[in-house]
Amino acid sequence: MADGPGTAAPVAPLLIACALGIEQFALRSGRGRAGAAPGPVTVLRTGMGPAAAEEAVSRALGRDPAPGTAVLASGFCAGLVPGMHPGDLVVADETRETAGDPTVCTGPGLLAEALARAVPGRAVHTGPLAGSAHVVRGPGRAGLRATGAVAVDMESAATLRTARASGPRPVAAVRVVVDAPEHELVRIGTIRGGISAFRVLRAVLPAFYEWHRSLLLPRR
Repeated sequence: MADGPGTAAPVAPLLIACALGIEQFALRSGRGRAGAAPGPVTVLRTGMGPAAAEEAVSRALGRDPAPGTAVLASGFCAGLVPGMHPGDLVVADETRETAGDPTVCTGPGLLAEALARAVPGRAVHTGPLAGSAHVVRGPGRAGLRATGAVAVDMESAATLRTARASGPRPVAAVRVVVDAPEHELVRIGTIRGGISAFRVLRAVLPAFYEWHRSLLLPRR
């Protein structure tokens, strides 16, 4: 049945995927201050690594009867660009894996603008986000930086590839830098940079909701 005059069309759900319990906790604890979401929102903990992300996202979307669920990968990442600091934000314009084509993200410019408003004073970097099956350090980071990638994590690329493979849908990735070339961390949460990144991740949901809401607007 078609919607009648003045009746809003239902909003497709938003699935936010992250790997770690601390990331899920940060995102969930930010919901109370984020305002009303434009539609149903699920924060899914996938577990670490691309295989775990692929399995969890495929299972979640397979259970979801709603077509077009938007998928946003989030959490922490390693920055690759000199001058980055813990707490900086990374918005992917595409995610890359070792093999296969990159996954192009939906609306990275809008996300970057929304994040600048949601977390004022934090640098927002936009560019390719590399995927890895393991923690990357030292020379490995330099090699990824040489490809043009601005950051690396283990789950975003697999998350977005899996989401797109299950059907047409908007996808995006937003990560918070937890360590960078001049600020390498050993353990998240035990050093000031890890705490800073946690606080930023807790503040990003308003930008995610703004991006989700924008998907309803007609494209010109």
